[in-house]
Amino acid sequence: MNRIIKHYRIQNPKQLKLQIVHWLNQFTICSFFDNHAYQHGEHQFELLASAGVVADTSNNDTLFTLDNWLEERNDWIFGHLNYTLKNQLFHGFTSCQNATIEFPDFYFFQPEIVCTLEEDILSIHSANILPDEVFNQIQAIAVHNERPPQLAVHFHPRMSKETYCGVIEQLLGHINRGDCYEMNFCTEWIAQQAQIDPVTIYATLSNISPSPFGAFYKLEDKYLLCSSPERFLLKKGNQIFSSPIKGTIARNKQIPAVDEALKQTLFQSSKERSENVMIVDLVRNDFSRICKAGTVRVSELFGIYSYPQVHQMISTITGELKPNICFNDILKATFPMGSMTGAPKERVMQLTEQYENFTRGIYAGSVGYFTPEKDFDFNVVIRSLQYDAQQQLLSYAVGSGITAGSVPEQEYNECLLKASAILTLFNE
Repeated sequence: MNRIIKHYRIQNPKQLKLQIVHWLNQFTICSFFDNHAYQHGEHQFELLASAGVVADTSNNDTLFTLDNWLEERNDWIFGHLNYTLKNQLFHGFTSCQNATIEFPDFYFFQPEIVCTLEEDILSIHSANILPDEVFNQIQAIAVHNERPPQLAVHFHPRMSKETYCGVIEQLLGHINRGDCYEMNFCTEWIAQQAQIDPVTIYATLSNISPSPFGAFYKLEDKYLLCSSPERFLLKKGNQIFSSPIKGTIARNKQIPAVDEALKQTLFQSSKERSENVMIVDLVRNDFSRICKAGTVRVSELFGIYSYPQVHQMISTITGELKPNICFNDILKATFPMGSMTGAPKERVMQLTEQYENFTRGIYAGSVGYFTPEKDFDFNVVIRSLQYDAQQQLLSYAVGSGITAGSVPEQEYNECLLKASAILTLFNE
């Protein structure tokens, strides 16, 4: 597609981001990705936004038609993958109930407008409207300092702490019997009759918990407000990257020496290292199915990265793709991501359906984009709120990796830690 591209020098990038999110929300479908100036992650852009629909996959029911749809378009493409897409990728898998917030299994769209920000240069790529008109609309939006809203929103757990700990004991039984080595077990909180402004909530979440893979994603009346620190897949040329997170510890920002000691505690933890390396091995195995022999390697093992609420242990696996590998091939080999399943992948997905009392939907799935050059970047949907504006329904889910060394109450507390930024939004 031929696009008109124009560049603008920006004086206040932080204000611009708020203006763009407010401007995007007038569209039925839009996406917004912000790396919040994190230096790690090999991001091409600090900000990437899209709005309007030239074409979409709403008539594509199966993944097998997606590659042809992508091949027909040498353009920007944005969208998502649900965790429930596993039912198309693995024979015999189903989901027993609908997700609380129902996004389709997958959806991609070719946008009318794309905005990118690199340092202080905003670029507008437009198909059907002049870039100056887009820029003027964005600049005309008045924004104010966002403060945590005082909202009458009350979350209720789908699973009590007592039930949760009982389930973990059962999962430890599976691990001790050799059914699996590690399982990412998740649980959901729901708020009904929730009247929120998604833009303000997203802006506040970004202030409280900026992350390298944050996203504001709107699909009609469904919203994803995402503060994810994790990358699922990055493709650059014929190189592919994945950076799974396994290993979490709370920060102590008030006392720097203690905070630094906590990083060392995480780095040296045999439990967290064991959990991390299991997923690294799983991703290496996944990559070996789509990458040239001898090219799959671990470029970083047990890296410790700091975010506002937690330190995380992150490893990165890379590989060189075989010739003629399509997106569908890549998904068959790698999806769902190992950090949100466990090992062995198929068995723990069966256990997930057996023991989790909710359907994950877009949680533990991914949002991302393709460039006109057919490169792509997708995150892992965690640390996120989902909102159905029509039903006034809010949902968030959190999980932790269960291994032989897990203690049920500690795993529950880890879930609460991961949800702390979201709970802060509503003063709970």
